[in-house]
Amino acid sequence: MQNESRNTILFFAIAMIMLIGYQFFILGPQAKQRAEEMKAKAAAAEKAKKAAGDAPTKPIVPAGNLSRNAAIAASPRVPIATHNDEAGTPKPILTGSINLVGGRIDDLFLQQYGQTVEKDSPRVDLLRPEATSNAFFTVFSWQGQNVGGLPSHETLWTVKSGKVLTEKTPVVLTYRAPNGLVFDRTIQVDENYLFTITDTVTNTGGAPVSITPFAAVRRAGLPPEAGKGQNVHEGAVGWLDDELRLRKYAPWKKEAKKREQKWTTTGGWLGITDKYWLTAIIPDQKQAVEARYQQATLAGRDYYITDATGPVRTIAPGATVNQTTRLFAGAKRAELLKTYQQKYGIPELDRAIDWGVLNFLTRPFFLALEFFYGFVGNFGVAILLVTLCVRIILFPLANKSYESMSKMKKLTEPMNELKAKYKDDPAKLQQETMALYQREKVNPLVGCLPLLLQIPVFLAFYKVLSVTIEMRHAPFFGFVKDLSARDPTNIWNLFGLLPYDPGALPLIGGLLTTHPSATGFGAGMLGLGVCVLLYGFTMWLTTAMNPPAPDPMQQKIFQLMPILFTFIMAPFAVGLIIYWTFSNILSIFQQYIIMHRLKVDNPIDDFINRFRAKAL
Repeated sequence: MQNESRNTILFFAIAMIMLIGYQFFILGPQAKQRAEEMKAKAAAAEKAKKAAGDAPTKPIVPAGNLSRNAAIAASPRVPIATHNDEAGTPKPILTGSINLVGGRIDDLFLQQYGQTVEKDSPRVDLLRPEATSNAFFTVFSWQGQNVGGLPSHETLWTVKSGKVLTEKTPVVLTYRAPNGLVFDRTIQVDENYLFTITDTVTNTGGAPVSITPFAAVRRAGLPPEAGKGQNVHEGAVGWLDDELRLRKYAPWKKEAKKREQKWTTTGGWLGITDKYWLTAIIPDQKQAVEARYQQATLAGRDYYITDATGPVRTIAPGATVNQTTRLFAGAKRAELLKTYQQKYGIPELDRAIDWGVLNFLTRPFFLALEFFYGFVGNFGVAILLVTLCVRIILFPLANKSYESMSKMKKLTEPMNELKAKYKDDPAKLQQETMALYQREKVNPLVGCLPLLLQIPVFLAFYKVLSVTIEMRHAPFFGFVKDLSARDPTNIWNLFGLLPYDPGALPLIGGLLTTHPSATGFGAGMLGLGVCVLLYGFTMWLTTAMNPPAPDPMQQKIFQLMPILFTFIMAPFAVGLIIYWTFSNILSIFQQYIIMHRLKVDNPIDDFINRFRAKAL
């Protein structure tokens, strides 16, 4: 028993050291690095601003110190305004503009999504002009050896037709090169997030010309939210050469310095993904293209680039060629990505969503949530229904486990007698204990089955809540406005009854906050909300209904586990807390019925009996 106690203590000590070490050595330095990067960007922007007054000439790569409005006003543009009327009422989907300098799409707002849960929150700005900080934009151009005048990022296109790009009205741009090539670029967009860019190139010169189409997604610097979702892939993503190619920003930059990241593929797609958003180039699925992940530093800015170069197109005098490239720029809605995948033959486009290594569980759980949401119209209720389904599936195993645990609890007194009788003979105690288990047909290991089976389910739910746009800002009831964020209530201001924010307190505010933006070592560890405390209570009751550990030290450790897990779970998404709490309630109900049937002492009956005694 001493060895068991020592091993248990050692296990929890190592677990706590790993948890604290991860916070201190990984999350803490990452938060510090992000702060230093933001400080360096601000200093660089200030320096560039001062230098701009001394240098009237426009740099080839803008310094990135312009406001969005100033950058938009600095170049001629064609507006973007799309709607979706599938539900009968037109709803705005995209707004922004096409930059006629370069013919690029670099200004895009997602009108269905706010930056925060408030109704009047600014809309999510997906694409931003290159002259701004945190620039994020697309490039469509042509390349050719010894061919001058091809359209580039500085080429000024003119509008041939179309005043506003909508889901019903395309825009046609035109550019005539000095070498006799005439480029007509038709830009279309559907009622969601898929752009179609078709270049028609006509050779009006007297000699054949060989050129290649080129498309890229470019990001200047890291987005402000990069790295906050430790469980989510952010960076380069693509399906290239029949394989999913992922690069997070840090290894992307590191690998780019060592070797070129390049693939030759037929079709596929590639781009840059955020937690919920994707901007991806989709070339002609029948063409062979050369795809690359690049990282470069230009004018003091780090650029992260994914690009695709198509096959050489030779255009004879008087001839015309067409080149079509698609661009997805929007929210990673699972059913929409799947629809595009099937409609246009785009392989594995829905894998732009980071389903994780447990995707065989994550996807079915998400589909189940969507199925129930279609009936109840509330993802929180859908979580409860899916939890109920999981418990029904696991019912036979859980029933067997709880029966075994109840029988073990019934053996508490005989076990204590054995420990008193053989306290000086551990080997004999172990032998008699096993004999007692055998006589009573009890298997201690069976009691671990429900917990072991719930771990992958828990991780799958965690992943679904972390990566799916459908969960973002999805309300439940009352104070739960966003199932993907942590519990917003806080015990330190009596759940909002006291008019102050605990996170604003000096020195300790960072530990007490429940604000979802809190990051770094220890952030929000002590911020306990209503749902988290309810979870802690169900965890305690579940532990109290289990048979006591054979060793007193182990008993104390297991008594502390509900408190420890309450603080561990506090920063997690409230939707996950709701799932785990409801699962605990169902477990308690199932276990109580079994214990009551077997006439085993349990805390619920003890409470009822004490209440009756006081009432009498």
